[in-house]
Amino acid sequence: MEENTFATSAYIASPLETTLNYLYSLENLNDWTLYSRMLEQIDENTWLGTASGYQNNLYYHVRKIENCSIQGIEWHCGFEYQKYFQVYPVLLFPPDYIDPQTAETGTYLHWLSFVDPKRRTPMIMQGIETVHTSECRSLKAILERQAGHQEAATGRYRILTDTIYIDAPLELGFEYLQDMRNMEEWAHLLRDKGNITAHSGEFLDEYNQNVTVTFTPHDLKNYYLIEQDYVYRDRQFIQRCPVMMIPCSYAFGDPSARGFIQHRITFWPVDRALKHGKLQIQDFGAESMNIKRVLEAKAGNTSSFARGMSYQLPTLNSELLTVNT
Repeated sequence: MEENTFATSAYIASPLETTLNYLYSLENLNDWTLYSRMLEQIDENTWLGTASGYQNNLYYHVRKIENCSIQGIEWHCGFEYQKYFQVYPVLLFPPDYIDPQTAETGTYLHWLSFVDPKRRTPMIMQGIETVHTSECRSLKAILERQAGHQEAATGRYRILTDTIYIDAPLELGFEYLQDMRNMEEWAHLLRDKGNITAHSGEFLDEYNQNVTVTFTPHDLKNYYLIEQDYVYRDRQFIQRCPVMMIPCSYAFGDPSARGFIQHRITFWPVDRALKHGKLQIQDFGAESMNIKRVLEAKAGNTSSFARGMSYQLPTLNSELLTVNT
């Protein structure tokens, strides 16, 4: 997995709109985070506050995610006003997004974090999973308590993710991945039945079961999201996989960082094993490796694949080579 990217997820027995509005208020960070305390309001959506990961105050900024059927927010942080080097997208899913036939209520929260390799410290790297997981639990408890619950509610699904760094231009990656006619190059468990368009098609899976696939791309201004839906109509089953494509320059607040992070979000029932679709997170991971291999080759970066799944700071020699060429 990509070592600069951290994902935290939870089921929260609270209505989606209530959860969204609570997250959008920066002052609420005072209540559920380890030590993010808002000290001074700078503008409508920006505060100066303390931070748990740095021995320094931070500017906190929030905006809602727009141009997408999936609701959410982004937090931004930085040492200077309007100069933010950390971005935290948070996506919110109602249960019927995962299963249109469910009677479950509440919200599935997915919180994505990036740590810039140039700025990270050993304490941040060693502590981010612990802190964000505990903070997410605190957030869940507050919202569920406000909804009248006296104990932690359990959701029917868990969220697993597959994340990989791709050393290719974002626009090249988006144009390639949103076009279903390219699936035969990277989706090894599906075979097309013909009549494939850019955003929809009919396939057979590894058991010769019929699968209708649709892709819905969204431009989120600074990055892209593609909803991938795999529908087994004969089985009344749908497997959904939103795919985020975030340029490293935006994720790490570093204009010199090239390539992008591909982050795939998947949903798995907690009480049973799946019998259709992808049966394990490794199936998504294998596809991602194929996508990385193909896109880096198209971009002429064939040596990047061997360096692994994570974004790395360029070495001095590669920087000099870039300058000289």
